[in-house]
Amino acid sequence: MLTRPPTAMTQYTRNPPLLEAVLPHDPLRLFERWLADAAAAGMIEPGAMTLATVDASGQPSARVVLFKGLREGALTFYTHYASRKAEALAAHPLAAATFWWDRLERSVRFEGRVEKLPEAVSREYFHSRPRGSQIGAWTSSQSQPVESREALDARLALQEQQLAGQNPIPLPPFWGGYALRPVRIEFWQGRLNRLHDRLLYQCGDADAGWSITRLQP
Repeated sequence: MLTRPPTAMTQYTRNPPLLEAVLPHDPLRLFERWLADAAAAGMIEPGAMTLATVDASGQPSARVVLFKGLREGALTFYTHYASRKAEALAAHPLAAATFWWDRLERSVRFEGRVEKLPEAVSREYFHSRPRGSQIGAWTSSQSQPVESREALDARLALQEQQLAGQNPIPLPPFWGGYALRPVRIEFWQGRLNRLHDRLLYQCGDADAGWSITRLQP
């Protein structure tokens, strides 16, 4: 028996049509506007994005990470450099990211190349985090097995002792940021009868800039 979600027949009617005539030339300006709308709509984590990578064997993997701002036209996020996502990016420095804001019936998709952020940028962000989060970064060997929650908590307590009195806490050499520089950005907005608006920005080269194509839903 096929079980359907209770919202399967929901009609999307929250927004006016998304038309080419009102689109900015720079897609990141529209993204910033939609992100601000998501925050104003009360989304718990408007910056939550699903990041998809492919490892050395060709196995795709996706997880939700937090977007940490635009830098020189790229989306930034932070992680452990030995995490599964970081190992995949070392093998294939390409990724896709998707934002979904259900309260706005909107989504944005990014595709592009990923590179590490400069250490100075990672250090500045690291020191902007709460002290507990900084200690947590030193504690966790991200994506690696751990015997139990108790074992992880014990490691945290040990790190708190070792880092007591250190201010600022040093940036872990195994932790830092990445920048996803998009070459494809698609804006999706819900419309009546599943005839949604899909507007694709593509960047062929720096001189040509962005082109805009409407896609069928």
